[in-house]
Amino acid sequence: MMAIPWLTLLGLVPLVGSGVVFASRGRGGRIVALSFSLLTAALGVAVFFMTGLGEQVRWIPTIGAWYALDADGMAKLLILLTVILVPLVLVAEWSPGDPNSAATPLSRWSGESFAALALMLESFTLFVFMASDLLLFYIAFEATLIPMYFLIAGWGGPRRAGAALKFLLFSLAGGLVLLVGVIGMYVVSARDRTPSLLTAELTGLPIGQWTGRWLFIAFFVAFAVKAPMFPVHSWLPDAAEQARPGASALLVATLDKIGTFGMIRFCLAFFPEASRWATPFVLALAVISILYGALMAVGSKNLLRLVSYTSISHFGFMVLGIFALTTASLSGSIFYMLAHGLSSAAMFLVVGFLVERRGSALIADYGGAQKLVPVLAGVFLTAGLATLALPGTANFVGEFLIMAGAWRHHLVWVALAVLGTVLAALYVLLAYQRVFTGPVSPQSAERLHHDLDAREKLVIAPLIVLILFFGFVPRPTLQVAQSTAAHAMAQIGATDPQPSVPTGSR
Repeated sequence: MMAIPWLTLLGLVPLVGSGVVFASRGRGGRIVALSFSLLTAALGVAVFFMTGLGEQVRWIPTIGAWYALDADGMAKLLILLTVILVPLVLVAEWSPGDPNSAATPLSRWSGESFAALALMLESFTLFVFMASDLLLFYIAFEATLIPMYFLIAGWGGPRRAGAALKFLLFSLAGGLVLLVGVIGMYVVSARDRTPSLLTAELTGLPIGQWTGRWLFIAFFVAFAVKAPMFPVHSWLPDAAEQARPGASALLVATLDKIGTFGMIRFCLAFFPEASRWATPFVLALAVISILYGALMAVGSKNLLRLVSYTSISHFGFMVLGIFALTTASLSGSIFYMLAHGLSSAAMFLVVGFLVERRGSALIADYGGAQKLVPVLAGVFLTAGLATLALPGTANFVGEFLIMAGAWRHHLVWVALAVLGTVLAALYVLLAYQRVFTGPVSPQSAERLHHDLDAREKLVIAPLIVLILFFGFVPRPTLQVAQSTAAHAMAQIGATDPQPSVPTGSR
């Protein structure tokens, strides 16, 4: 009896749903999209608790390519994050608007098209996290650009077409560099034996020192663009400012995690020597990203750009944890991917609800809003406190483990990274103060007439609950993350620092 291909079903259900919605007419398409996203969520939760998953079928024998899917602990956490967020974004963007601007034909697209593209993005993203063949991973990696480009260009601000093009150009450049790395791995694989692009067979493959370092650079640059890290980050603030908040939430919370996912899955596994060689440079880059993103967030005048800069800072923490090369820091980075996905999505969506009411994302256009929309203000503050890693929220667990794991070997970098947590408190609390406290501005009094409605509460409530749940009950999730972290440590040949015992102690 043939086993059920659960992973293939998980990836195909939203893609089929996307096709069905594109073919539908009228508002019913949104209900269809939501139904497919909920079915995908049910499959994703089921897959999270399954063991022994894995599918492998020979695809292109000449080059050793396989249709191969697998899901380790890290992949399961990111799958769970993706399938939770998509239905919430669909409900949040139930009516994403139909801009009158003729800057792009996409301005005439409907809410059904937005939902269909979100499902398509979900499908490709899931295949990225599940792919265990390098060529399959690359194809899914590039395919995610198609729906994301249209989600940015089709709905949002007046400069959305330019922001979408900038996103596409940066991403295509990163993808081209990654393609060089994929070809290089094929050449190395085919040099002395039958070629194979299975990640399990490429892991541990003997690679010369300089070849390995150049290939590492190709993979790392591609993932640094996707993450994004300084200095290849500039596409994100523009995209987040101009796109719909739901599209920005999917971009930052799920799609950008491909960058940090790839660093662990490929950079550490394929190039252990090169990863150790590059560690000083990468750690410096990570800390620069932490501080740069935080400082830019402090100085941001636009709420959507502020949230995007906070994410650049947080991705710096994740990369710091990855290349600190300890089990604790790696586990913290993997956990932080999940935590940041929830908190960043909550921030983008609640800011989106606020901007829809006021008609502006400029901080200067607000003041005293908590008197008019107290529930929305409370949700913003809760999501903001999660963003600054308040104890009791999921982000705190990730940041603490990253810095605790990196402390022994990289004290200076950790000390500098701590400044990022201080700046996080500054940019969150300053934004709350300027937008929600003080006297009510005339513009706010004129436009902020109603608080969060039932649909918006339905979107935000699960995110807040999960942020607090993973903050207070992190152990089961950390155990899932730790399995991947321990495997990565074994692949790279790194060992955790042993605690020192003072002489004469017992």
